[in-house]
Amino acid sequence: MSLVESEENTPLLRGDITSDGDAERSRWRSFMVMYFTMFLSSIGFTIVITSIWPYLKKTDESADASFLGWVVAAYSLGQMVASPFFGLWCNHRPRREPLLCSIFINFSANIYYAYVYLLPSHKKVHMLLARTFVGIGAGNIAVVRSYLVGATSLKERTNAMANMSISQALGFILGPVLQAALSFIGGTGISVKVIQLQVNMYTAPALLAACFGIINILLVILVLREHCVDDHGNPIRAINYTSEEQVDVAPEVKCVTDQIAVFTSNVLFFIILFIFAVFETISTPLSMDMFAWTRREAVLYNGIILASIGFLSIFVFLVVKVVSARVGDRPPMLGGLILIFVGFFILLPWGNQYPKIQWADIQNNTMPAVRMVPTPPSNTSLEPTGCPSEQAWCLFTPVIHLAQFITSDVLIGIGYPTCNVMSYTLYSKILGPKPQGIYMGWLATSGSAARTLGPVFVSHVYSILGPRWAFSLICGIVLAAIVLLCVMYKRLIAFSIRHRRIEDECHD
Repeated sequence: MSLVESEENTPLLRGDITSDGDAERSRWRSFMVMYFTMFLSSIGFTIVITSIWPYLKKTDESADASFLGWVVAAYSLGQMVASPFFGLWCNHRPRREPLLCSIFINFSANIYYAYVYLLPSHKKVHMLLARTFVGIGAGNIAVVRSYLVGATSLKERTNAMANMSISQALGFILGPVLQAALSFIGGTGISVKVIQLQVNMYTAPALLAACFGIINILLVILVLREHCVDDHGNPIRAINYTSEEQVDVAPEVKCVTDQIAVFTSNVLFFIILFIFAVFETISTPLSMDMFAWTRREAVLYNGIILASIGFLSIFVFLVVKVVSARVGDRPPMLGGLILIFVGFFILLPWGNQYPKIQWADIQNNTMPAVRMVPTPPSNTSLEPTGCPSEQAWCLFTPVIHLAQFITSDVLIGIGYPTCNVMSYTLYSKILGPKPQGIYMGWLATSGSAARTLGPVFVSHVYSILGPRWAFSLICGIVLAAIVLLCVMYKRLIAFSIRHRRIEDECHD
C-alpha cells in the first residue's frame, strides 16, 4: 500500500469503523473520554471564575484586588507544578493511573472550596489553597494531550487537537452559563444542616464540578483503553488494562527534534495563555468599575458574555480545521495574534467621560483636585457600585464603554481559540514520533505559568495604575509574540517535513 493510500484510509475521529472495527470503536470511545476529561478541566476553571471575587469579599473582607490575582492564579500554579509530573507518569505507566489520581484530587479540592466559608479564620488563604488543589487535579491535561498525540496519525492530528479545543471551549461556555444560572440561587441560598453546607451561588458551582468529577472517574475506569498508532494511522501498540498485554512498537525515526522550535513553541504558548488569563481575570473587576455593576450583575452578565465567546470559539475551531488544511498551521496563528492585539488595543481608555466613583469612605473636604467630581450621594446603598475611590486612577482615567468591552471580547474570542488550537497542533508535529508525555507536561507548565503570572500581573497593574497601563503593556507583549513568530516562522515545521529535508540534503 502506498503512502497516499495509507493516509487516505486512515480513520478520522468520527468513529468510522475499519476492518479492525472493535479496536477502532474502542479508540473512538477512548477519545470521547479524553475530550470529556479536557472539558471538565476547563469547567473546573471557568465555572467559578466570575464568582471568585464576590465570594472572596463575602468570605473575607480583608481580601483586596491584588489577592484576587493570587486566588485566580492559584489554579494555574497548581497545574504548572503537577503537569510535568503527570506527563512523566503517563510515559511509563498506563494513563488510567495519573488520570484517576488527578480527578480525585480535583473532586476533593472542589468540596474543600465549597466549605471555605465555615472555617474559623484565614478564609482567604484556604480559598487560595482550594484553588491550588483544583489546579493540581487539572494537571492531567498533559496526559490527555499525550494520549491524543500517540493515538492519532499526522492527518488526524489537527482534527484531534481541534476537537480537544472544542471540548475546552464547551467547558469554557458551560462554566459561565452554569455559574450564571446558579446565580439565581442568591448569596444566601439553602442550608443543608446534615452536612453543614450552605448551597448558594458561590458554592453550588464547585459542588457541581465535584459531581462531574465522579462521572469522569467512572468513565476512565469503565471505558478508557490504551491505543497508539504511527504517523500514518497504523496501530503500533495496544495495551489491555486487564491483562497488561502489550505489542512491541515499531522503531522510532532516528532524527533529533528541533529544540529551538520546541522552546519557541513553549514561549508562544506562554504568551497566548498569559494574555487570555489577563482577559479572564480582569473582566469582572473591570465591568464592576466601569459599568457600576453589582456583584450579582457582574457574575450574571460576565457569565453570559464569556459563554457567548465560547460559542463563537466553537465556530472558530470548525473554521480553523478547514483553513489550516489549506494554508498550514502557522498563518492562522499569526492572524489570531493580530486579532488579539487589536482586541486589547480597543480597550485603551479615551475620551472625556469618566466612570462613576464609588464613594465608600471619602469625605467631601478631601476630594482630590485632579478633576471635578460629583458630590457623593448622602444615601448609600447596601452594596456601593462604581470605581472605588481608593483606586486613584479612577478619578482621572476615561471610562471604558460597554461597546469597547464587547468589541474587544469578540476579537479576542476569535483570535485566542485560533492561536490555541494551532499551538497544540504545531507543537505535537514538531516533536515527532516519540512519547510526548513529558513534553506535553512542559507545554502545560508553560500555559500554567502564564495563567499564574497573568492574573497576578494584571491585578497589581490594574489596581495601582489602571486599565491604560495594563492594556498598553499587554499590547506590547502581543506585539513581541508576533515578531517572534515571524522570526522563527521557517523553523516551526512538522518533524516529518524536517526529517525529509535532512534526508534530501544527505542524499545530495
